[in-house]
Amino acid sequence: MTNRNVHAGLAAALAAVLLIAGCSPKSDNNQAAAANNVKLTPEQRRNIKLYTVAQSKFRKTFDTTGVVDFDNDQATIMLAPFSGPVSRLLVSPGDQVKKGDPLAMVSSPDYAAALGTYRKTLAAASNARRLADVDKDLLEHQGVSRREADQAQSDAAGAEGDRDAALQALLALGVDPSIIKNVEAGKPTTSAEGVIRAPISGTVVEKNITPGQLLQAGTTPVFTVADLSKVWVMAHIFDTDLASVHTGDLAEVTGTSKTLPGTVDNIAAEVDPNTRSIAVRVVVNNPGDYLKKQMYVGVRIRDRQESQGLLVPVSAVLRDDENLPFVYVTQSDGGFARQRVTVGSRTGDQYVIADGLRTGQQIVVDGAIFVQFMQQQ
Repeated sequence: MTNRNVHAGLAAALAAVLLIAGCSPKSDNNQAAAANNVKLTPEQRRNIKLYTVAQSKFRKTFDTTGVVDFDNDQATIMLAPFSGPVSRLLVSPGDQVKKGDPLAMVSSPDYAAALGTYRKTLAAASNARRLADVDKDLLEHQGVSRREADQAQSDAAGAEGDRDAALQALLALGVDPSIIKNVEAGKPTTSAEGVIRAPISGTVVEKNITPGQLLQAGTTPVFTVADLSKVWVMAHIFDTDLASVHTGDLAEVTGTSKTLPGTVDNIAAEVDPNTRSIAVRVVVNNPGDYLKKQMYVGVRIRDRQESQGLLVPVSAVLRDDENLPFVYVTQSDGGFARQRVTVGSRTGDQYVIADGLRTGQQIVVDGAIFVQFMQQQ
């Protein structure tokens, strides 16, 4: 063979190689894509449920946690109204009380002094008013001067003011009305014990004193009484969800075995510097006192404003080896192919799909794990 023929043969072979190389990538890609599709038999397909992706209206929901607290508008931490040693306790934590019910008895010198002061101011006011009336009559008959009569009226008014102040002091100490009536009637009072009374109706949730303990008026905490028919749940959200949470949004609070409805009634004005979250207060009716203070609960807040987007059932979304979400989309050849998606918030048993799907596509929603198993065979 001549050199010219050898060169011609080499050139032809090189051209053929280049032609094959130029065509093979597209062919290989198509074959790889087809190979990645999952093919099922008609019998297997009967166990697969499909879902057609479409635009839907929905309300965003946010799942978080919260801590139960008293409704502080209906709870009172009581301080000792007077000083003295505790003589008797009349209630225990968990007892239901009504406003004005006695909670404890105290041997209080303050109580006895207040009764004595009221008794004295009653007598002083009565005498001053009697003298003022006499001077008024004398003034009409020129028996006293105008100045003396006016002074008598002023003394009577001052004495009556002292009497009223003493009465208010007794009422503030929770003195029984029957004892006050006995003092006003001039009858002796045998009891010198002060009574600590419930300021509101509710449940005794804390007892901070014991018999014999010396109380300091206005300083010693004695009881906490709270109306537990309604409680606060303090939940937390982050700034990314803030635009979708509003006062008035409905919420669900889940304890260990029960779900209770609630309403968002306050959103904090500042970010917690430790958690970088924002406190959201949810008001919850509490039948049977099911929710207890400091209980940890789950909270789901539902945005009252409607949104629109692509929703798919939670069962359709799987995770790959890199923990990236994907779904199985039907193909023109009847198979199923993986399609990566960007998952947004969860709404009930559906995910919002931010990217990766379009309206009209069909995805596997029931049997996706089986399709994944078949693909790995």
